[in-house]
Amino acid sequence: MQVIHSLRELRATLDARSAAAFVPTMGNLHEGHLSLVHEAVQRRAAPDSPVVASIFVNRLQFLPHEDFDRYPRTLARDVELLASAGCDLVFAPDERELYPEPQVYKVQPPAALADILEGEFRPGFFTGVCTVVLKLFHCVQPAVAVFGKKDYQQLQVIEAMTRQFALPIQIVGHDTVRAGDGLALSSRNGYLSKEERHEAVTLQQVLHRLADAARDPGRRLVELEAQAAADLRQRGWAPDYLTLRRRSDLLAPTDNERCGSAPLVVLGAARLGSTRLIDNLEL
Repeated sequence: MQVIHSLRELRATLDARSAAAFVPTMGNLHEGHLSLVHEAVQRRAAPDSPVVASIFVNRLQFLPHEDFDRYPRTLARDVELLASAGCDLVFAPDERELYPEPQVYKVQPPAALADILEGEFRPGFFTGVCTVVLKLFHCVQPAVAVFGKKDYQQLQVIEAMTRQFALPIQIVGHDTVRAGDGLALSSRNGYLSKEERHEAVTLQQVLHRLADAARDPGRRLVELEAQAAADLRQRGWAPDYLTLRRRSDLLAPTDNERCGSAPLVVLGAARLGSTRLIDNLEL
């Protein structure tokens, strides 16, 4: 497996090979990331098409008070894991390579999708995500790109960006990988203390209860969502949102959609101690 740090070398290497299957990451990898690589291996256009993963901690998607500086950089370990998962090439640029000058040209996703939920509590986050993903797409020029459904809204934003810019890339959403107790795998789980890790599974349990109650026509959705948030607060969490939305556009469903068979999703984000966790569950 090759590890490449410069854009010039990346392009020279990929020019001679068929269209890649791509998995963008920020490193500090876990089994969830490796499952994306396994998906990319299955989705590549031909057996000799390369599977490429990127490792880049993107400053543009972090707010000033967030964990950019302390986000773990574990390149040597990550490279070993990627090689074992079937990755052919790792693109690991430093900040000067990917942003050789201030990135003043940015991708601004529509507010209707990007300024709700995560975008409300992390303003500018999806501008940073779209900008770096579009830039990585131009660097790697993949035929397929795989993203995890744990970051459900991010997947929706990237799918819409790819469609609107008519990029010849198939976006694949891969199901969330969970620990044995149901906790969604996340690089930030490593911030949790032993006690917090035991408690963290509560987020998924609350989302399950919200999902189970959401189809009941005798219950008001706003009350169900408020109760879910109250359940977490009583256990010491600080919830940002726990909500039911349409899968298609992440807007609130009508009562007919909620109580019928419309494809919906419950989403939640909450802080446990100093660690912010997100999760979702499709209905």
